[in-house]
Amino acid sequence: MGTATSTLPIQGIRDASRRLVRELGFMKPTLAGTSLPASAVHALIEIGEHDVHSATALCEVLCLEKSSVSRMVRKLIESGELVETSSQKDAREKQLALTSKGKQTLAAINQFAQIQVSNALENIPVSIHGKVVDGLTMYAEALAISRKGASPTTFPSVSIQCGYHPGVLGRGVEMHARYYARTVGFGHFFEAKVASGIAEFVGRLNNPMNQLWFAVSEGKIVATIAIDGEDKGNNMAHLRWFIVDDELRGGGIGRRLLKEAISFCEQQQFSEIQLWTFKGLDAARRLYEEAGFVLLEELPGRQWGEEVVEQRFSRPSLITL
Repeated sequence: MGTATSTLPIQGIRDASRRLVRELGFMKPTLAGTSLPASAVHALIEIGEHDVHSATALCEVLCLEKSSVSRMVRKLIESGELVETSSQKDAREKQLALTSKGKQTLAAINQFAQIQVSNALENIPVSIHGKVVDGLTMYAEALAISRKGASPTTFPSVSIQCGYHPGVLGRGVEMHARYYARTVGFGHFFEAKVASGIAEFVGRLNNPMNQLWFAVSEGKIVATIAIDGEDKGNNMAHLRWFIVDDELRGGGIGRRLLKEAISFCEQQQFSEIQLWTFKGLDAARRLYEEAGFVLLEELPGRQWGEEVVEQRFSRPSLITL
């Protein structure tokens, strides 16, 4: 009985996979709106976003032979997408990094992907977007297991704590600075703004309208979120400094922290919760919208040091989802 019923979803997945290949054009010689082959696009993503900085590491990630990776890397260097330097630890080891041209290409790849995904999701009810993401994540992990005998992604246990804790300011600033420097190019202005803002806020934690939560995993602070109940006035809460460490994104920590913050706002009976972010942070936006936040306005701004399309979201504090 189990064997017979299992063939139905397998056939459905096989058909869906074939259609996905056809629609995304995986069999085309180039990918993501570039003139580059799929392996080169993948390489730029891994180098630019996942800190893969050597040809040896690329071989493992891309599952390609050393000779194939060497030829691909050489072509990317010759075309001005990559630069190769000697490692500070071992002069015999070459390190790869994106050039300015490579960063522009990666930005175009991400924009192309964002447009494709956004256009596709417009044809799916918003209420099941989360299921689509969860399903694709599980499918990718299952493919990894079948391909290399890898284990599915697992996350260490995490505890949620609140209030001041030694190191929470520094870790909060570090996570913000590293993530936004890597993803959008924010620099010292942004880091200093985050540092001064968190430092000023922590000095007000004795006010019951304010609270700071942080997640701890294996003795390390890996995420933060705060509710500032004072700076906006009018019985309005301000959600601030929401960040999850790169290595633990996708493990549900963000949802847990957001739930804690919203529950606090309900207990304090704030009339509204507002937050500022900017366009392009799609994973965070999905969390906000799932939690009941609605986009109120978009406008160009430079409050973080670089011009972005700033977004203001709002959520009534006392609502039932």
